[in-house]
Amino acid sequence: MDSALTTVALPLALGIIMFGLGLSLTPGDFRRVASAPKAVAVALTCQLVILPVVCFGLVKVLDLPPLLAVGMMLLAASPGGTSANLFSHLFRGDVALNVSLTAINSIISIISLPLITNLAINHYDLGDSVSLQFVKVVEVFAIVLVPVTIGMLVRARAAGFATRMDKPVRIGSAVILAVLVLGILIDQREDAAGYLADVGLAAALFCVISLVTGYVVPRAAGVREAQAVASSMEIGVHNATLAIYVAVEVLDSTQISIPSAVYSIFMFAFAALWGVVLTKRLARSAQPA
Repeated sequence: MDSALTTVALPLALGIIMFGLGLSLTPGDFRRVASAPKAVAVALTCQLVILPVVCFGLVKVLDLPPLLAVGMMLLAASPGGTSANLFSHLFRGDVALNVSLTAINSIISIISLPLITNLAINHYDLGDSVSLQFVKVVEVFAIVLVPVTIGMLVRARAAGFATRMDKPVRIGSAVILAVLVLGILIDQREDAAGYLADVGLAAALFCVISLVTGYVVPRAAGVREAQAVASSMEIGVHNATLAIYVAVEVLDSTQISIPSAVYSIFMFAFAALWGVVLTKRLARSAQPA
């Protein structure tokens, strides 16, 4: 991929997205976790335990090439994306829970993302060609957490500005991700068809499983409907930009970024379709017998 895109545009894009997340956060979002401990605990269990295990099973069953398999595991380890809040709002989810989950999971992923990714790298014996070293992890999450902190400070001092910027930043984040995906596919155009054939099924299945698991498991655990919808969107709509950044900038492998790019193609469409299904289900359950 062109060096200007990777060294300037990609970090800047991630910074803008995380700044936008910060504009939507307050310290109360972290404290709110205590008011819904079951919903948070179940969602985080799905995100941090169930999905990586499911993803590993998928890449083994589908026999993905090692670099694409590592890319899938990197995606599975990535926290929820800012667009999850928008989908949750559209489909009657508990948006406050989304915001809290995104905030908490972004912090936890400082440990979980490199742990899961390095386990995948070691499993496929790729340590000689790619590695996620601690110093690089610190750099990545400085790029993530510093803009979030700045965004929170801006919100604390200029709440009106933060509110006005919410929608433009969300739209901009989606556009940025689309440009990144296009750039990756153009960069890998000679092999793009093969990559899509290799990882398309895995990405599509993982997206569906993520969305459904994020709803079904919380509901089975007794979590409220609106919170289960929020959990579903949080777990199904990953921060693909972060995964792409780690793959390209830290692991220095555009191939590892391919699963996140392909997942992004499915992610928004599947989340919207799933949201419609959940909305119809909610409407039916609200009707008198």
